[in-house]
Amino acid sequence: MRAVTVAPGVSDSLRLDEDWPEPAADEGAILVQAVAVGVCGTDQEIIAGEYGEAPPGQDRLVLGHESLGRVLEDPTGTLKPGDLVVGIVRHPDPVPCVNCAAGEWDMCRNGRYTEHGIKGLPGFARDRWRVQPRFAVGLDPALAPVGMLLEPTSVVAKAWDHIERIASRAVWQPQSVLVTGAGPIGLLAALLGIQRGLSVHVLDRNKTGPKPELVRSLGATYHTSTVAELDFAPDVVVECTGAPVVVLDVMSKAGTNGIVCLTGVSSGGRTIELDAGAMNRELVLENNVVFGSVNANRRHWELAAEALARADQAWLNSLITRRVPVSSYADAYTSTGSDIKVVLDFEQ
Repeated sequence: MRAVTVAPGVSDSLRLDEDWPEPAADEGAILVQAVAVGVCGTDQEIIAGEYGEAPPGQDRLVLGHESLGRVLEDPTGTLKPGDLVVGIVRHPDPVPCVNCAAGEWDMCRNGRYTEHGIKGLPGFARDRWRVQPRFAVGLDPALAPVGMLLEPTSVVAKAWDHIERIASRAVWQPQSVLVTGAGPIGLLAALLGIQRGLSVHVLDRNKTGPKPELVRSLGATYHTSTVAELDFAPDVVVECTGAPVVVLDVMSKAGTNGIVCLTGVSSGGRTIELDAGAMNRELVLENNVVFGSVNANRRHWELAAEALARADQAWLNSLITRRVPVSSYADAYTSTGSDIKVVLDFEQ
């Protein structure tokens, strides 16, 4: 079968293997026919050789962690043939740590977790894959065109879950949300804010292209100013750029009792002058919280599936700016600079 693979740690080793072995039975009882995989910045970084880890005993890693497939067979009876299914990316470590043992593998304490298409597990960019029932999330058939968005949605579902857990420390009646960055994560974070009945503001540097209209059609407000120039202090900030200047600015911009969730990952290598004393004073005196969030556990994947099912399907479909057949796989992993979400289609 076909599989899109790389040699981890080797830049530009991307290729389409036409004779990749069928998925091993020990990967899981549920056999799945691939429909599509989403492409994201993590894939680009792995292709560049920045990180990535092949399964034990192998020298190549199958890419793809934003999956969508149809069940071919499930002897466990968890799902039926033809059902839409997505595979959960992260698996718990083998020790396990206290969080992995409790099903909270997104909060793994010792770093020995594995991840499909990233760290120690083959990804979903192959014609067929297997999954264990506890890592299989069934989807509403109506989500067939956009089901590969479940993985990035699970990331922001976790972010919102933890925001609301932190908020329970006091009486909390949030009104406004600032989302920085209008990529897939930012737009989906905005969607979940709108679904909570909040006034959502999205800040991005793009003044043209599809992003401004996507934000407005969602019912949110689009900004291209700097964070400092905004004329309100948000109750919640979901930071999705990882840009150091933006990260520092939103920490200072949040309102009293505000909560700032950092989901973007900074690349590092840049020095910025910072008045740490002033920032400390502001955070302490305003009872603000700043925390980081990454990945998701099964609860968040299920919350994400519910959120996508409630969303406007035409709007979700608009997030996908290119659908590329597997035969043109290299094009899917080549950025045009104007993409929001690119999908590698196994059915074209």
